[in-house]
Amino acid sequence: MFTRILGTALVAAAVSSCAVGAASADVVPVVVGYQSKTINTVTAGTLLREQGHFERRLADLGARTGKRYEVTWQDYDTGAPITAQMLAGKIDIGSMGDYPLLINGSRSQGLGDDGTRMVSITGYNARGALNMVVVPPDSTATTLEDLRGQRVSASVGSAGHGTLVRALGDIEVTVENQQPSVGTSALQAGNVAALSQFVAWPGQLVFAKQAKLLYDGAALNLPTLHGVVVRNRFAREQPEVLAEFLRAQADSTRDLHVHPLEAAQVVAKATGLPVEVVYLYNGPNGIATFDLSLKPLLREALKQDVPLLKSIGNIEELDVDRFIDDGPLKAAVGEGTADTANPARITGTDTACGVEVTDPATASEVWFEGEEATRPAATPTCLLKLINQSGKKVRVAYVPDAGTGTRWFADHAHWVRADDGTLKPYTTKAAAGAGALDYAQALAAAGTP
Repeated sequence: MFTRILGTALVAAAVSSCAVGAASADVVPVVVGYQSKTINTVTAGTLLREQGHFERRLADLGARTGKRYEVTWQDYDTGAPITAQMLAGKIDIGSMGDYPLLINGSRSQGLGDDGTRMVSITGYNARGALNMVVVPPDSTATTLEDLRGQRVSASVGSAGHGTLVRALGDIEVTVENQQPSVGTSALQAGNVAALSQFVAWPGQLVFAKQAKLLYDGAALNLPTLHGVVVRNRFAREQPEVLAEFLRAQADSTRDLHVHPLEAAQVVAKATGLPVEVVYLYNGPNGIATFDLSLKPLLREALKQDVPLLKSIGNIEELDVDRFIDDGPLKAAVGEGTADTANPARITGTDTACGVEVTDPATASEVWFEGEEATRPAATPTCLLKLINQSGKKVRVAYVPDAGTGTRWFADHAHWVRADDGTLKPYTTKAAAGAGALDYAQALAAAGTP
């Protein structure tokens, strides 16, 4: 738990639960539940907490209202315990993935003022790439069919579990309901054949060479998202605090877009995650697109998820239109947009190919050892040429999947030589097809400018 206290004076004792009430009429406790390592929620969680935007805004609010605001940050591995604490009146504002959001809404919708509502988006991927299935590095599996009859680890009711259920179709497996860290240990011990999880677990395991990617959730072409929920009673009693939270989330989102590498470094330091993994998701053209607005595409995705959650027994019923309330967001930060393009893009001059980087569908990026900034490349082929030309050791390099656009590690991609001689990367072997090149072969094939 991480607590910041602000206002005109310090509060002598921390308030353990907002349900208990403030120590005095002039003290307003605010409890925020978040998932520090679910880096698709950092603008309402880890990054926001570290930057202090919310606390600063509440300090300004306190100067106007004469009240003191005490913020307590509670960190969890998944969304389920955040929902439990919200229903118990012990968390006011929480962030979580799409399936946990729907479960949250379903369990609270009949509670009226004691229920919850969804008020903003943190991040999303319009195709579903935030969730992936990985297998051990020495696994012979190349498709989900190869998992038939085997044990697969997933956190039941999570976004990663939802992707697994949709992707498997009629392929029968035994799902082991495990927290991400437990599932990771099970995968490494050989107790499960695969692990299906949400951001950032798949990328972290692949980067550490503890797993390889079997299935990219983008193959489903169904949006996955994370968002913010608030207790109805808190929103009614403290509308100014909710407004400042949403404005602070907008501040954090703006910082992430303007200074993406610095933001990734902040999150990495706070969570212990490798900065290279955080930047995979949260960098320009990253797997996650950060924007607060509750876009029509994302609303519809949530509605499409309800029947699946009902079929696997996670929810009974939910009116998504009633659950979503973007009134506070519009009042706090203005109207959003239906555009789903990632506003954070790789730009600059590609020194290897001598062109400007303009197309997000092919834009790539490399971070060399000893350099403080990354370098852009117009295409994956240009990236390989840049690496060959530099002669430097690569810290990490990123390329977009030629079919889905999923940003991935260049050295873990499967490369295909196109008819025009260019080299196209794919996240999975199944997508690349037979005869794909590995990273070393792709480098050799690319040559130098």
